[in-house]
Amino acid sequence: MNSPYRVCFVCTGNICRSPMAESVFRAFVEDAGLVVRVDSAGTGGWHEGDGADPRTVSVLEANGYPSDHSARQFRAEWFDGLDLVIALDEGHLRALRRLAPTPADAAKVRMLRAYDPAQPEDLDVPDPYYGGMDGFEDCLEMVEAAGKGLLDAVRTALEERAA
Repeated sequence: MNSPYRVCFVCTGNICRSPMAESVFRAFVEDAGLVVRVDSAGTGGWHEGDGADPRTVSVLEANGYPSDHSARQFRAEWFDGLDLVIALDEGHLRALRRLAPTPADAAKVRMLRAYDPAQPEDLDVPDPYYGGMDGFEDCLEMVEAAGKGLLDAVRTALEERAA
């Protein structure tokens, strides 16, 4: 039996952007009826074990997304079990590619907003941590827009895997 397709979203501390992306994308794949394992992590481990930022939780819940989360740090050994590692900004992209044990693993690392059909010039999802609620709401909009394109890419990958 094939293992499920696996996607991991990565930001800095795993309390704002990546848990938001994880929650939204998990809802997207469930609504689409796809078998995809979705999780998230941070490039740093200082928030390990903490829940998501209360502002992340508030924005997710206000928009109908679940918000159960416990922060953790991304580990190089996880690459082998992942199909895609989704970075939320260029700094995460560089850190993850440096951490990748092989060129094939480095190729699994992609920018979330690269999947946004609007093709934004700036692919970073800005860190809302030091700002107000509007930054978290903007983050959700970016995640939702890119998540739809990512869902299409994952659906295509699953069809190719089944062929």
